[in-house]
Amino acid sequence: MSDGHHNGHEHVPGRQRRRFPGISSRAYEHPADRSALVALRRLSGFDTVFKALSGLLPERSLRLLFLSDSVRVSDRQFAHLNVMLRDACYILDLEKVPVMYVKQDPAPNAMCIGLDEPIIVVTTGLVELLDEEEMRAVVGHEVGHALSGHAVYRTILLFLTSLAVRVAWIPLGNVAIMAIVTALREWFRKSELSADRAGLLVGQDLRASMRGLMKIAGGNHLHEMNVDAFLEQAEEYEAGGDLRDSVLKILNVLPRSHPFTTVRAAELKKWAASRDHQRTMDGHYPRRDEDKDASVRDSFRESASSYATHVRNSKDPLMKLVNDIAGGAGDLGDRMRRGFGGFAGSQPRQSGNGDGPAEGPEDGSGRPDGPEGPGGPEGPGGDGPGSPRDSAPRDGA
Repeated sequence: MSDGHHNGHEHVPGRQRRRFPGISSRAYEHPADRSALVALRRLSGFDTVFKALSGLLPERSLRLLFLSDSVRVSDRQFAHLNVMLRDACYILDLEKVPVMYVKQDPAPNAMCIGLDEPIIVVTTGLVELLDEEEMRAVVGHEVGHALSGHAVYRTILLFLTSLAVRVAWIPLGNVAIMAIVTALREWFRKSELSADRAGLLVGQDLRASMRGLMKIAGGNHLHEMNVDAFLEQAEEYEAGGDLRDSVLKILNVLPRSHPFTTVRAAELKKWAASRDHQRTMDGHYPRRDEDKDASVRDSFRESASSYATHVRNSKDPLMKLVNDIAGGAGDLGDRMRRGFGGFAGSQPRQSGNGDGPAEGPEDGSGRPDGPEGPGGPEGPGGDGPGSPRDSAPRDGA
């Protein structure tokens, strides 16, 4: 919508974008989101903790806190955000519009929390950073969280993270809590991929979604940045390095609630080009009234298939090694040695050393099965610059 619509007096959401009546969150949920949530619910002790916290969390206190120390979005306060919020709810057919607050914080961030009813909170840093269409994608992102029922798990994650710090002096207690926190974080990172898709369905402007993620990563210097170059970073991040880098990637992401921004941008670009997205835009999507008939087993099978496809097509050295192992690749020791860039102090094997038959070609070179091999830079199954993966700074937005 143009700026002229944001006059604080419009009570009917804009209708020039495609609407999705009765859409189920299954239409945009990332398969890894669903499987991670299934795994989370199967985690020993999670049900007990979930039920206990659902009754103990001070949700009323949380609502009073935002009511007393933030600005509630309405047709009289941050009217342009109010229009975006109602527009997003209209497009995704969310009947009850969540309460939304703007909180003073220079760090760009947004979240959807709450147990009984979702609350959307955006920071002033985010509002000042993004333009209208970029912000629309963020509002759609948070409404997607609300429609998917993510708010309750996000609230528990925030509470448990705080609790883990307080009970750090209790060894076993802290270990138990951190196990659940780690599982919650893994799920929430995947849920961000789902919400990014919801943001695209609301904004219906892929470049705006990309610009928003790029600004969250690099600040408000759009004239100094380029979306295509930003996506190339995601390609380099996935494919570059060796097995040591793959391990470091895992360690870097573990404490985060959000995936990395370049990864999020690439993952969203891939989904935007997919048949599922096109069918949704054409009006062919799962509907809420069909959710009760959706099979958990089928959902888990779809998620497993998605993971298998990801491993098969990934350029990450560790994922390629996993794929080689699954495919029964031989000479695993050499592959791992190449993947780690050669073990410290190791020497190439020589033929005719008296320890048995020489390995490798008959010329005695002792080389493995190719100059690059599966651990090299040109592995199989690449998707190009738009290959999957996505994220945010300081775990924001």
